[in-house]
Amino acid sequence: MLFRHRRNPDHRRQRSLPPWRYRIAGLAAAALALSFLQANVGNAAAERAAAEAAPKAAADVVRVAEFLAECPYTHRAPDDPIVFPGLPGASHMHSYVGWVQLMTPMNQQAVKLLTLAAERAAEPRVRAFAVRLRTGHEAELNRLRPLLTRMGLPLTDVHAGHDMPGMVTEQDLEAAHAAEGPALDRLVLARIRDHLRQSAQVSRSEITAGGRADARELARALVTAREGFLAELERLPGAVRALG
Repeated sequence: MLFRHRRNPDHRRQRSLPPWRYRIAGLAAAALALSFLQANVGNAAAERAAAEAAPKAAADVVRVAEFLAECPYTHRAPDDPIVFPGLPGASHMHSYVGWVQLMTPMNQQAVKLLTLAAERAAEPRVRAFAVRLRTGHEAELNRLRPLLTRMGLPLTDVHAGHDMPGMVTEQDLEAAHAAEGPALDRLVLARIRDHLRQSAQVSRSEITAGGRADARELARALVTAREGFLAELERLPGAVRALG
């Protein structure tokens, strides 16, 4: 026997939604998708802005290195890099002893090189020049040393071990001992010219800024002597080649 299933006439109504509900569901799904899209776009824009701002922010950051340094006291130097830049020993208003403490060892070192030149220079006129200049420097030392004593200062070289412009160094003396002939003459002329120029420059500062009348008087005499010897040196044979 065949039985025919008879559907409930309300079956379609029970399983189907009204059309307006479909429309509402569709609108809700579209709104949700749009919100996700906007969120992704906003995040991407924010990331781009942050990436663009990062280099500028890094450039604006001031980083200061932090370190611990201990600077113990080592020595005194009568220098004034503000008033007399590049003129070691030409102290102004702090100490009036810098000039005499510098000129004394400068002359002493120059006398050593001049003694060597007076004995071994190849050119006779260079030897004669070295003898005259050495005599002048020794006469200056005879005035500088008593000045140190009157100031209550030691006769020791307070600049020993320092690289002082115009100072004949031990390395210069070693090179002079090793040199011979015209090479020795050129070395002597070059080093002595630097010595004369620098000592004259420092002495001019002492004339204008020194605090002792006897020191200023000696500085004037020294400058006059330096200028005369410089002019003579530049006329010596081999001077053009040696001095450039």
